Amino acid sequence: MDSLTDPLFDAYLQRINYKGPLNPDAQTLSALTRAHSQSIAFENIDILLGREISLQPEDIAHKLITLQRGGYCFEQNLLFLCVLQHLGFMVRPGGGRVRLGVTDRDQVPARTHLFCFIDINGQRWFSDVGFGSYSLTAALQLEPQVAQYTPHGERRFDPVGQRWFYQGLVNDQWQDLYEFNPDEVMHPADQKVANWYTQTHSDTHFTYRLSVSRALAGGGRVALLNRRFRQVDENGNESLVEITHAKQLADVLEDVFLLNAAAVAKPLWKKIRSTE
Repeated sequence: MDSLTDPLFDAYLQRINYKGPLNPDAQTLSALTRAHSQSIAFENIDILLGREISLQPEDIAHKLITLQRGGYCFEQNLLFLCVLQHLGFMVRPGGGRVRLGVTDRDQVPARTHLFCFIDINGQRWFSDVGFGSYSLTAALQLEPQVAQYTPHGERRFDPVGQRWFYQGLVNDQWQDLYEFNPDEVMHPADQKVANWYTQTHSDTHFTYRLSVSRALAGGGRVALLNRRFRQVDENGNESLVEITHAKQLADVLEDVFLLNAAAVAKPLWKKIRSTE
């Protein structure tokens, strides 16, 4: 992908409320990862409304930066790749096979997720700002069997040959989030096919269920699944609220998820109600 223009890059920093260092190092990578995941919500609104998800850099930047919307993995991480390239990072896209709900490692899901590999002074790093409620808020070193702290939970990599299983610590158990091959790049042709499949095929939940999430600055997270709004604080305490009308949906999208929802809240509410 092409790097961002200077004005768009400045607008991106304003969008994520980032005023820190911009050196191409590990500290900046983690800081940007956290600021992005806390500011630009993961969401599949356009997919539910039947709108095509473009992978063109200018379209992604317009949607996530200028229009102040969110997006899913291809949009989030392709934008993040552009940001890192703009700063001089050596970065490339990786492709993941999502394993949430797939516990048998003999099963190999399709490669439908995109994330970031970053090389810094000979060390390999990993970032992912587009994986819903598991979006990272710190970059990870690509090292096997090392538990790594992030402000929103511990992560590690469990390699089995060329299959690296990316895991999160959930209820004191390591859970596979997705798998990948660290030596493979997700080329634009692969991205195009996976993006088309993920936004159109009935097997993918993005086509029939609203999913919105954002990391909170204090260590908690918020998530919206159709009408069910869930908030988890930094201590793991959970609260649930059911959205009951379109105005409430708009308020939650705008005030909690920091999305410009004025143009989408009413048609989105109708879509949610019609598919329940």
